[in-house]
Amino acid sequence: MGNNAAWLALTEEEALEPDLPICDPHHHLWEFREDQVEPRYLLDDVLADTNSGHNIVSTVFIECGAMYRSEGPEAMRPVGETEFVNGIAAMSASGRYGATRIAAGIVGHANLLLGDDVVPVLEAQIAAGGGRFRGIRHSVPWDASDDVPVIRGKRPPHLLVDDTYRAGFAHLAHFGLSYEAWLYHPQIPELTDLARAFPDTTIILNHFGGPLGVGPYAGKQEEIFTKWQADVAELAACPNVVAKLGGLNMEINGFAWHEKAKPPASDALMAATRPYYEYTIERFGADRCMFESNFPVDKLSCGYGVLWNSFKRLTGGYSDDEKAMLYHDTAARVYRLEA
Repeated sequence: MGNNAAWLALTEEEALEPDLPICDPHHHLWEFREDQVEPRYLLDDVLADTNSGHNIVSTVFIECGAMYRSEGPEAMRPVGETEFVNGIAAMSASGRYGATRIAAGIVGHANLLLGDDVVPVLEAQIAAGGGRFRGIRHSVPWDASDDVPVIRGKRPPHLLVDDTYRAGFAHLAHFGLSYEAWLYHPQIPELTDLARAFPDTTIILNHFGGPLGVGPYAGKQEEIFTKWQADVAELAACPNVVAKLGGLNMEINGFAWHEKAKPPASDALMAATRPYYEYTIERFGADRCMFESNFPVDKLSCGYGVLWNSFKRLTGGYSDDEKAMLYHDTAARVYRLEA
């Protein structure tokens, strides 16, 4: 997989509502990722996107397996990612790279299957984050079909209801850490069960719960959406859960934008995915929803500026208060950011 900059340049747009403050609460930083359309995505790369016309005031880094330590105890190796990102965050905080505060919040990884032994890892992650560490993501996407691709390898099934996994999860609230939930849509009921069992832990639903559109799910969009609606309604009844709005432009979602002659414009992008956005906002409310880029993963399908324009087309008729929450305030509150 190679850089698709020339293809993305075929569809460019001026930013709508360019002064609206935005916190992008979901992006990655990495290098040497040959399985991604952007093998390198470091400070200059993310700034090239965030400076594309929208008013991105801050961002949150989400773990992606980058720069793990090559030595030492296996459980502690993910701390290397936080050290790496905190360095980039410090560079950004110097102000020498512009006003946007990249990685103002950091979400890292800890293996929750360590159970009670995860505590030293959490402590090390918090220390490495230099005051920026906010939560843990131990992803659980699983499907019985091998025709559903999984980034970074297939996980065991049913981790969210596993007793050892939950023993590790139980320590997050003590440290004031949130849990980033990345899974596939058939697993949403298991996440709801977890949220009910741990009402004091903030859970952040990633990418609408991963609605699948490939393999055995291809061509079943209406059926899948109906089931997804019912499961999301149950999840939204848990007050400790908030939702990220985005991440629907991956290969697994089945829209196949990357196979077209040119990238989608913002109106086409939103037209294809609008029901997911509207239903989630209806169920969770704007004060529990936040738009996200999921870059550079979603860069497979669209440009950064076009993506945020698609969100702004959705919210054209929303109130100023609703927009403030969806684009900035919910994320700043959940991740405890100053900007």
